[in-house]
Amino acid sequence: MTFSILLLIVLALAFDFLNGFHDSANSIATVVSTRVLSPRLAIVWAAFFNFIAFLFFGLHVANTIGKGIIDISIIDNNIIFGTLVGACAWNIITWYFGLPTSSSHALIGGMIGSALVKAGSGSLVWKGITKTVIFIFVSPIAGMILGLGFGILVYRMFRKSVPSQVDHIFRKGQLVSAALYSLGHGGNDAQKTMGIIASLLFSAGLLGTKFHIPFWVVILCHSAIALGTMFGGWRIVKTMGQKVAKLKPVDGFCAELGAAITLFTSSAFGIPVSTTHTITGAITGVGSLRRLSAVKWGVAGRIVWAWILTIPCSAAISALAYVIIKHIK
Repeated sequence: MTFSILLLIVLALAFDFLNGFHDSANSIATVVSTRVLSPRLAIVWAAFFNFIAFLFFGLHVANTIGKGIIDISIIDNNIIFGTLVGACAWNIITWYFGLPTSSSHALIGGMIGSALVKAGSGSLVWKGITKTVIFIFVSPIAGMILGLGFGILVYRMFRKSVPSQVDHIFRKGQLVSAALYSLGHGGNDAQKTMGIIASLLFSAGLLGTKFHIPFWVVILCHSAIALGTMFGGWRIVKTMGQKVAKLKPVDGFCAELGAAITLFTSSAFGIPVSTTHTITGAITGVGSLRRLSAVKWGVAGRIVWAWILTIPCSAAISALAYVIIKHIK
C-alpha cells in the first residue's frame, strides 16, 4: 500500500468522522429536545448504536457507492481526492450555517464532479444516480408519512390517557426509537465511506480481481462515524430539535421510529439515502399532526434549498479539487 493511498484512506475516514459530526444532530436532536436524555448521554447512546450497526446490516449500500455511481474503471487517486475534498468542504460549509444537509449526497456529488472532469458524462452510472436522486424526494416523504402515521395511531391509542402518563411511557420508548434510528444511521451512512475506500483499494489492485469490502474497512468506518457522533454538531441539533417543530417525547418516538423504518428498508435494498432528509421529513410529519402552523415552514424551506444545492455544489468543489491536484502532479 503506497503512502498516497494511505493518506486518501485517512482523508476518507476524516469524511466519515465529519459525517458523524454533521449528522449527530439527526440521531440525538429529538431525544435531547424532549429532554429524555442529556446531550452527553444522548451522544454516547447514539455513537454506540452507530458502531454496532455492522452486526445488523449487509453491505449493499457500500457496493452501490463503490461501483454504482461512477464507472469503477476510471477511479484513481485523483478521483478519490476530489470526491472527498468536495464532500468534506460542503459538510463544513453547511455545518457552519447550521443546515442539516446530506453527507451522503455530498459524497455522491463529489464523485460525479471528479468523474465528469476526468472522463465526461459517459463515466456516470445513471441507474445508480437516478435511484439516488429519486430517493432525495422519496426518503423525506416516506419519513413524513410514517412519522405522521405513527403519530395518528399513538394519539388515538392514548387519547383517553393522562398526559403525564403518556409522557412517562414515551420517555422510555424514545430510548428504543433513538437506538433504532442510530442503528439505521450507522448502517446506511458508514457504508458510503466503505464504498469509497474499497473502490480506491480495488483501483490500486489491492483487492484482487473481485470488488469486495474488507472487514478492517468496515470496522474503521463504523469507528470513525461513531467518534464523529460523539463530538457532535450542536448548531444542527438546535435546528433539528426546536426550529422545525417543538416536540414532546411521544412526538420524538413517532418521528424516530418512522425514520428508522425508512433507513432499514433503504439499506436492505442498497439505496444510499440521506438520514438527514429522512428524520427531517419524519419530524415535519409529526409536527404537523397537531396543526400545520406547528411546523416552521420557513426553516423547513431553507433546509430543502440546501438539499437541492448539495449535489451540484459538492460536485463543483470536487471538480475544482480534481483539476488542482491533476495540475500539481
